[in-house]
Amino acid sequence: MISSSNSLTEIQRRIDEVKRFLSVTLSIANAHTVEFYTHDVWDRFMAVPPEEVLSAVSACSDQQGAPEHKAKERSRTTFGFCNDTHRLLDACELLQAAKAHALPGLGVCMSRDELLQALRENRELIGMELEPEEFMNSKKSHEVQSMSEVVAWLARRCGVKQVIDVGSGKGYLSSFLSLQYGLQVYGIDSSSTNTHGAQERNRKLKKFSRAYQKCSKAKEAQGATQEELKPAVNGDNDVSFGCGAGVVSQEEEKVLMGLSDVNPAVEMHSEPNPETEQLFLSALSVDAIQTAPPRVPPSQLSAEERERRKRENLERKAQSRTDGASTVFSPLTSYVTAETELRELIGELEDAVVVGLHTCGDLAPSTLRMFVAKAELAAVCSVGCCYHLLSEEFDPAGQECLRVVCGFPLSQYLRDQSCFCGRNARMSACLALERVSLGQGIQMESLFYRAVLHVILRDHYSSFKSEKRVGNVYSKAKSFVDYVRRALRRLELDESKLSDSDIQDYHDTYRLRVAEMHAFNMLKVALAPCIEGLILLDRLCYLKEQEDLAFSALVQLFDPLLSPRCYAVIGLKSYEDRISS
Repeated sequence: MISSSNSLTEIQRRIDEVKRFLSVTLSIANAHTVEFYTHDVWDRFMAVPPEEVLSAVSACSDQQGAPEHKAKERSRTTFGFCNDTHRLLDACELLQAAKAHALPGLGVCMSRDELLQALRENRELIGMELEPEEFMNSKKSHEVQSMSEVVAWLARRCGVKQVIDVGSGKGYLSSFLSLQYGLQVYGIDSSSTNTHGAQERNRKLKKFSRAYQKCSKAKEAQGATQEELKPAVNGDNDVSFGCGAGVVSQEEEKVLMGLSDVNPAVEMHSEPNPETEQLFLSALSVDAIQTAPPRVPPSQLSAEERERRKRENLERKAQSRTDGASTVFSPLTSYVTAETELRELIGELEDAVVVGLHTCGDLAPSTLRMFVAKAELAAVCSVGCCYHLLSEEFDPAGQECLRVVCGFPLSQYLRDQSCFCGRNARMSACLALERVSLGQGIQMESLFYRAVLHVILRDHYSSFKSEKRVGNVYSKAKSFVDYVRRALRRLELDESKLSDSDIQDYHDTYRLRVAEMHAFNMLKVALAPCIEGLILLDRLCYLKEQEDLAFSALVQLFDPLLSPRCYAVIGLKSYEDRISS
């Protein structure tokens, strides 16, 4: 039995601490950057110059206490904010409090090594020697390798052989779990495009697996070195690897080479870079990378689309039975909720572990609800992302959650308190503190352009149209003037009202105040882990509220520099409760 390090009472106490901190600071996170100048955001929240905030950001991370000249202000501030005016007086106090109220500072998380040590109990896990770098980019490789070992140990601990990968996408995690650990994996994704891609990748990876194992066995038998494993031409002019009895066919060699055919110049980047990651994915995917479409509930699908998906899923099941043991995993197309009948999707379903790697928005809490509701699910390992896509039950405007079941809050404890964050705060929770600390992440110029554009719209067009429509204009613009003119055309507004010099004057005037925006956004970044922490503590609290769970925890699975959404919510049901259900 694995002992849970934190009780329900302890988690609730930590939630209360974070809520108290956010009750004072959340308004900063909910301030929209687009409205920074039109709503005088700096003067509303700040009683210090931006230079002092930026200095505190760079200095306070290594500082043990507040500067002496600020200590006298502690009596009239709460987390750095004046008790009377509610404006920030002490940036360093705020930053130190933010650090204390993030998950590492709260002391509620297990490390991946601690979890694995508890799961192993001096046992070994045998798997095929397969390096994920062979067919993934560095970020995805790190995530898949780290998570798959945890999932494999959860499966072994629960005595199960099946894994259900919810929101499986292209099937990276599913494929690796099956290849490396021999688990029977069902990947479920609501996008038929992703499912088709995963199916094609499945076909290629089967060939990769056979080719890889041939070379590996031949190397073991002959003691071959890497230099000996070079392509050679045999008598039939077919290219093969020099693996002796384990000769790899030309087609298999192409698969081996094709799945790792990445520009060497790209591989040299040691720092994570979104553009680099996109280049990796573009090179490795079996079809063009596309932005994932929104999850469409079955009720919104046409009868033809529902029938098509059902037919395709049946065809994939039939193909899986034909392939037998060689099947890497079975991709299925379906919209998944806690009410989804898994046995209708998976006829061969046995007890299983349910997992989700960077499941967007409401899919992460739905995975946890499914785990609690389904007796056949023995364990869960869920890593969420895209907090801005979460629906909130207690939205004061009553607009965000149009469904009966919302993604936040999940726990009864926070539902009883009608807890609400706000979309802008959840957007802020997606910021990556570790990356921004190294100078990565925030594109200040694009934010500045949008904020000044909003001033122009207010002054000359009495317009406050949604800025979402001009979100991609910045990448095409050659200058601020070009940006504004493109945006006005996109918004179907009369651009002849303004000359180029008029537009440039706005830029030059507000450029003098760009430090304010920079400093304010750095405070948003500092608050991001606290908002994420509340969301994840809510999910952990939900699991701890369940009576039939033997273990539940938050576990840091990934390096936050490589993968900012690095925390997994993990739960195991007690064996006795599962077999009696």
